[in-house]
Amino acid sequence: MENNLIKWRYDIMLNFVFSPNVFLGFILGSSVIILYFLRLVKPEVARDEDIFFATIGLLYSGILVIHGWRLDPILLFSQVLVITAVLAAGWENIRLRGVLAMLALRDIEENKKIN
Repeated sequence: MENNLIKWRYDIMLNFVFSPNVFLGFILGSSVIILYFLRLVKPEVARDEDIFFATIGLLYSGILVIHGWRLDPILLFSQVLVITAVLAAGWENIRLRGVLAMLALRDIEENKKIN
């Protein structure tokens, strides 16, 4: 007599094509992972809200990778423009945080010299 256990079989169909949306999702995902690990590399530049923005960015990049094949060319181009603007603003924000941290450190050192 055969085994009385019921064997369940699940077939999962996944359509994955490397297209521009996957490339865009990987660029965004790697950028927000760098933002997340900025806390370990330069803690004086990191802020608490970076974790929130990194989480939202990872969710957004995952949606782009999984469901981006539905985008028309003009919608994909608009996503490229939006992500480019967000990454440029984020880069400038982090750079300015570094400048502010350097100025604050210099002010602290000057106050120690005076006192």
